[in-house]
Order: sequence, then C-alpha cells, then structure tokens
Amino acid sequence: MFKITKQSKKSQARTGVLKTAHGSVQTPFFMPIATKGAVKSLTSDDIRRLKAQIILSNTYHQLLRPGLEVLKKAKGLHKFMDWDKPMLTDSGGFQVFSLTKIRKILPNGVKFRSHIDGREFLLTPKKALEIQKVIGSDIRMVLDVCPSYGCSKKESQSAVDLTTKWAKESKKFKSKDRSLLFAIVQGSTSKDLRLKSAKELVDLNFDGYAIGGLAVGEPGKEMLNVLDYTVPALPKDRPRYLMGLGFPEQIVEAVKRGIDMFDCVIPTREARHGRIYSFRYPDRAYSRVEGSRGKLYDAVSITNAKFAKDFSPINPSSKVRELKMYTKAYLHHLFKTQEPVSIRLASLNNVEFYLELMQRLRVAVKKGEV
Repeated sequence: MFKITKQSKKSQARTGVLKTAHGSVQTPFFMPIATKGAVKSLTSDDIRRLKAQIILSNTYHQLLRPGLEVLKKAKGLHKFMDWDKPMLTDSGGFQVFSLTKIRKILPNGVKFRSHIDGREFLLTPKKALEIQKVIGSDIRMVLDVCPSYGCSKKESQSAVDLTTKWAKESKKFKSKDRSLLFAIVQGSTSKDLRLKSAKELVDLNFDGYAIGGLAVGEPGKEMLNVLDYTVPALPKDRPRYLMGLGFPEQIVEAVKRGIDMFDCVIPTREARHGRIYSFRYPDRAYSRVEGSRGKLYDAVSITNAKFAKDFSPINPSSKVRELKMYTKAYLHHLFKTQEPVSIRLASLNNVEFYLELMQRLRVAVKKGEV
C-alpha cells in the first residue's frame, strides 16, 4: 500500500509511493480540492493537464448535493465528474462541526440541518463511510470531532474521546473494496492529548493517519510545535496527512517534519481574489523558503496598477498553453472588467504552482537538499 522510497538525512522528509484502487501516487503530494465535485472554475481535463495525481472531495457536500441517489445512478463521483485518478474524501466532520448553530454532537454521531434547505441528517461513523462508498473514493476518512482553536482542555478531551470511539466503530464497517481508511488525530494544541489520540488510533491499525484540528487559527510556530511531537508518534510505514494546510512555506516545513499529504483551498481561493503565485527561482529544483536568497515564491495582486502594461506572460515556464500565451496585462484587464475567465486563468496558475511545489520537494528530498 505505502512504500518509502527515500528518507532524508537532513530532516524527517521522505518520498514514497501510495497505491490506491485508481493508481499509485508519489508522495509528498498536494490534493486540489473538488469539495462539491469540481475544482472551482476548472474541469477534470484541466486538472489532468496540470498533472494532479489525486484530488479531494467532501462527504458532507456530496450528501447534500447532488445526493446519494444521483451518485448511485452516476456509478460514483469518478464517473460523474470524469475523473479517472485517485480521490480522497473527508468524512464531512470539519464542515459539520463548523456549522455550530445547526448541529448537535451526540454519542453516536452528529445531528445537523442542511445549510441549504434545513433538512435534518444524522451523520454517524457508519453513515459517513457508507456515503464515501457511494462516492467511490480511494481514501476514506473516519468521522471525527474537530474542536476550535482555543477551546478548553475539557472540550478537547471530549473531542479526543469521541474521535477514538468513532474510529473503533469505523473499523467494523471498513469496505471490502480496495479503499484505504484513515483515522484523524485530534487534541488541539495539548501535547498529552495529541499523544493520547495518536496512540489510541495507531493501536487500531489504520491504513494511514491524518492530523486534524490544525491550520484553524493557531500561530504558525504553535502548529509546527504540534507536528514536532505528533508526527514521531505515528507509524513510519503509513502515510501521514496534514489536513487543510496551507501556504507554501508551511507545506515545506511540514514536509521537513515527515508529512506526506496536503490539501488546501488557498490556490483557488486566492485566485478568485486575483492573487497570483510564482516561483522566484524557476530554474531551480528546490530553493530555500528563508535565508540569504529570500523567499521561495512571490504572491502578487494582479489587479495592481503596475500590471496594466506588463506584457510578460502570466507564467513563461508553464506547461499550460494559456499561461504562456496570455500576458499579465491581459489578466489584469480581465479582473478589472470582471470577466469570469480571469478566475479560471488565475486558478490554473495557482494550482499548477502548488503541484510544481510538491514536485520540487520530491526532487529535493531525493537529492538530499531537504
């Protein structure tokens, strides 16, 4: 299932291969987010052109729309959205727990009302996996409790206890297909609770382990501190997934600490606001994020007046024809005139940047640079 191909001697970074029902994925990797069955403003063909290895979708949103009946008739989300490569689905826990006014945590699951039409649902550990089976995802997450940053120790303890309880129940319902089942370590920023959660979940022997409840408002140094003591508590022979992260420099630091899998809304969310990512050193396999040579990347607002007459390509080294053909001045014009294609071009650029970042990191680990 998971094989480490290179272990860095400079850090805890490693490369590996994760085998799934829809193919193998090279780690570390980034998953573009197709929460509702599409990466925002992009088609599945676009994502293939960008060389994405795997995407992420969401159980909660797929349950509400298009719904299980449609997904069954479509024979799963892969066929529905024309995606033939691996897919991971979150259990929906984070979305449900973020809707504090319309949900209630119970011992056996979460009762919530749809934010769309008010329909009531009960999401249990078994139900979460049943939905993911209908979706047909390759990697499925167990239902967990994700407390907010700054919560009390008591609340965090309760979240850990319920997460372990639901993880035990989830093991009973693991599908007989070739899907992989991941558990999620909780515990907020409490070292003893994080280690308790990790031990309890590792004892249950899951296919992989995610670290949840980070990148939810805590200071960056505190997040890295949690990784410093949590990652070593996870099995070396299983993939490690840091959920919801993050900015490029955060990903680099997490890879150095042994994280293999990432997802984040930043590439497409920033694109919708005209923020464009690019490498400062496009000819380098890897560049330091900090140090005498400066940051690894630039992130600029294309709506800034200085780009109105910048006729250089959006990305001259891109593998995507549109990004090499169209200029920054043209993209500036598209955003200023609110043409929808502006978001598409910016999203192509940013998703490609994130995927190339992971490729650079894989090369860097293999070369002993990280």
